[in-house]
Amino acid sequence: MASNTKLVPQAAAGLSQLKFEAAQELGIAIPQDGYQGNMTTKDNGSIGGNITRRLVQIAEQQLAGR
Repeated sequence: MASNTKLVPQAAAGLSQLKFEAAQELGIAIPQDGYQGNMTTKDNGSIGGNITRRLVQIAEQQLAGR
């Protein structure tokens, strides 16, 4: 399996929304056509890091609620 294959394909829309929200919070504009090749590595890394932090936070909250 490729490393970028989603284990839950239905989560693609939610992850995409999370990416746009994280970018907006950081003040980074993602091109409307979705092509991120012209974006800096720093910007893309910031978005990815923000998404990861948020996913960990969500998981921690769910575990604490159990």
